[in-house]
Amino acid sequence: MTTLILSVIGSDRPGLTQALAGAVLSAGGNWLESHLSRLGGLYVGSVLVEVAADRVEALRSAVQAVDAQGLEVRIAPAIEAPGEAGEAILFSLVGQDRPGIVHQVTGALSALGVNIEAFETRIAPEPHSGAPLFHLEAQLRPPPAVTAEEVQAALEAISAEVMVDISLAPAKGR
Repeated sequence: MTTLILSVIGSDRPGLTQALAGAVLSAGGNWLESHLSRLGGLYVGSVLVEVAADRVEALRSAVQAVDAQGLEVRIAPAIEAPGEAGEAILFSLVGQDRPGIVHQVTGALSALGVNIEAFETRIAPEPHSGAPLFHLEAQLRPPPAVTAEEVQAALEAISAEVMVDISLAPAKGR
């Protein structure tokens, strides 16, 4: 079996996920994992599928029909990831929205060699004032030589500067 990643983007409308699922099924593929959402008015995301090696071209042909419906689909081979080293950490941040928060947070993580395995952000109104609050949730995996305490210290060092609240917790069972 071959594992592939389908990256999708197009104008959002009903039926796109079904069209994509139909293309996978018609090629005899199995839908394993996905992250699909509406972002900036577009339908965007990625899907991990498994298909027999001799059916990859059938999948490509089926995807062309989805492309014709206005959803751009790119296919890339998935790669075997090395075994995960280090303990996963769940990280969350909330603060007044302003430019540069993501840049500063990712800079602190990158300086420690921390891998960002999942990353989600959103803006939501603060309950009392309605002011925009920036929310970030991520799953992090530091290298074995870096402790969760070191990651927390690096993030706390910037939290006062960017005026945010942070929390870290072990990612149980992930």
